[in-house]
Amino acid sequence: MNIIFMGTPEYATKILANILKHNINVLAVFTQPDRPVGRKQILTPPSVKAFVNENYPKIPILQPKNLKDESTKKYIASLKPDFIVVAAYGQILPKEILDTAPCINLHASILPKFRGASPIQSAILANESETGVTSMLMQEGLDTGDILQIAKTSCLDKTAEQLFDELGDMAAALIIKTLENFKDIKAQKQDESKASLCKKIKKEMGLFSFDETADEIYAKFRAFYPWPGLYLQSGLKILSLKPANLQGESGEILQISKNSFTIACKDASVEIFSLQEPGKKASDAFSYINGKRLKLKDKIC
Repeated sequence: MNIIFMGTPEYATKILANILKHNINVLAVFTQPDRPVGRKQILTPPSVKAFVNENYPKIPILQPKNLKDESTKKYIASLKPDFIVVAAYGQILPKEILDTAPCINLHASILPKFRGASPIQSAILANESETGVTSMLMQEGLDTGDILQIAKTSCLDKTAEQLFDELGDMAAALIIKTLENFKDIKAQKQDESKASLCKKIKKEMGLFSFDETADEIYAKFRAFYPWPGLYLQSGLKILSLKPANLQGESGEILQISKNSFTIACKDASVEIFSLQEPGKKASDAFSYINGKRLKLKDKIC
């Protein structure tokens, strides 16, 4: 079996690694261009490129800004792949490439729910009890292709970071099952009446206030961990919290312990364990309270 692989982050790297472990011949890898990272803006290769360079240096790596260039389309066609496997690649595949071979995408949701760029975070924000990975045949629409197979898992009390890791492992196993059983799988049309679309995560989405409910705050915390994080208008970032049952006026400190403090929100409260002020190091809750000389009934804005 000969495939072309297209993917960029760690989620995609797990899938590619498992494909290669199963002795599937990878003709070429397509990934996003290197990006400047951090305060010093150091040009950094994506996870997939770094993995291939270190472990499989003979596999060609291509990083086109887009796939519309005729030379790129001709190159892909010249390889005559049996399949093109796509996982969080970050680019739209033109029709000419979609027609080259069956294109299989590993999308991190239970389609048709949460099509688009942020399926994991969106499932958490919607308080879904479960999420999963769908292997699907790609077409010109955004995540609208026929469903091949689905693997599911609980998403209760899990952060986006935890789910990215877990779903990466699940997708890595699912692609092998899909490829090996492709001829026997009966693809299913998606139910458009149940479809939903999610957008790219932006930094401002992490902003919250204690006027929101405990469930809303907890969902935002889990969805936006580790990026962009959960933060107040003041820039104070909440690094660890969980819902609590105490009640009081929104933003008011209701309880202080050695490991945490509890703050009232719209309907109940949240217990905070660690946090970080802008431009400062992370702090445990008790040290923060002592440093600010805060006491019961004081407010944090």
